[in-house]
Amino acid sequence: MTIMLAERAALYGDRTAIVAPEGAFTYRNLLEASGRVASFLLAGARDLEERPVAFMAPPGFHYVAMQWGIWRAGGIATPLSLFQPRPELEYTLGDAAPAAALAHPDFAGRLKPIAAGRGLRFALSTEAMEHPLKDLPRVDVSRRAMILYTSGTTGRPKGVVTTHDNISAQVASLVQAWEWTAEDRILEFLPLHHIHGIVNVISCALWAGAVCEIVPEFDAGKVWDRIGQGGLTLFMAVPTIYMKLIDAWEKAAPAERQRMSDGCRGMRLMVSGSAALPVSTLDRWREISGHVLLERYGMTEIGMALSNPLRSKRVPGCVGLPLPGVEARLADDAGAQAAPGTPGEIEIRGKNVFLEYWRRPDDTRKAFRNGWFRTGDVAV
Repeated sequence: MTIMLAERAALYGDRTAIVAPEGAFTYRNLLEASGRVASFLLAGARDLEERPVAFMAPPGFHYVAMQWGIWRAGGIATPLSLFQPRPELEYTLGDAAPAAALAHPDFAGRLKPIAAGRGLRFALSTEAMEHPLKDLPRVDVSRRAMILYTSGTTGRPKGVVTTHDNISAQVASLVQAWEWTAEDRILEFLPLHHIHGIVNVISCALWAGAVCEIVPEFDAGKVWDRIGQGGLTLFMAVPTIYMKLIDAWEKAAPAERQRMSDGCRGMRLMVSGSAALPVSTLDRWREISGHVLLERYGMTEIGMALSNPLRSKRVPGCVGLPLPGVEARLADDAGAQAAPGTPGEIEIRGKNVFLEYWRRPDDTRKAFRNGWFRTGDVAV
């Protein structure tokens, strides 16, 4: 799918793909920039052959050009958090053992010393994006595409490895379920070292030929201002962001409130995920926006697996049914199907499920039972 992303981008040509702090860019611009990054990374080699490449950039065009460039060169894209202190970045680079590290100029000061200390090839995104275009390898969809590091709540963070095929399944499922089209327009402000922003927002938008507007960070006032301008069709956020937007709306003047609410009502879908959504927040948001937030369930290892329906009734406090191409079940302690009405661990199976934990075969083995991925979450 990441390779298909490039193929689909060629179909969209001069349509706008990304609006970011750097400007507005077409799909053709994105193909050229990512091709230059790929050519730079190859440095005369034919293929990166699934070697990780770490990269650090603020949300924007450079981020996507680097991510696509790594994929198109045959590497494994490993995005780094903009918020981690140096010891955690050191850990990630040590664990991933990348072949190279790329940074936007704004973050060169953070990444370059660490890369130098590890003897890594380091370059600025601006340098890579100016490199002459060369022939690129054909990358099979079964190959590793991305490493995302989990939060590490039960130990040191683990690198979750997804293949191009895994990402393809995750994106295609959401595009089908949420009916993405080339006429859609979405605002991206979520962190881009997590799956929510990478897959649900940017990758789905670019797969569909839609427009993704990217802002550097979430700011309630600025986000409301953009919503009030109209033109957005989808909106995706986490519960804490909806709470902050509610607070900003309640502090606004009546005329401004009306403009904010009208902007929401012009959209076709608003989604909440990554944490439980309090029913009180759902109810207040419905009063403000006219939308019943669509709740869904996912995690780094599986992408999105469950979702409330796009067109029929959504149940508050529930995360819905399996998305297209996803199998889900509740299992008891012995690994058998849990009886109806009794709690069980959510287990997921399908092409959306990750390949492995990076260089952790024992952890990978323990994460599966009879071919099902064990989420560790319990539901009824």
